[in-house]
Amino acid sequence: MTNLLSRFFKDESGATAIEYGLIAALIALAIITGATTLGGKLNSQFTNISNQLK
Repeated sequence: MTNLLSRFFKDESGATAIEYGLIAALIALAIITGATTLGGKLNSQFTNISNQLK
């Protein structure tokens, strides 16, 4: 029984998949944050251009 538990705690086969998932989530969060910021700035820029053309 102790042998089974020690093998279970030493097994790291799923750790790599979890790490890749976390990296993908962080990259997605960075992309979403950047796109939101850029979208807000573009919207205000187009609003300024529109107001100047009126």
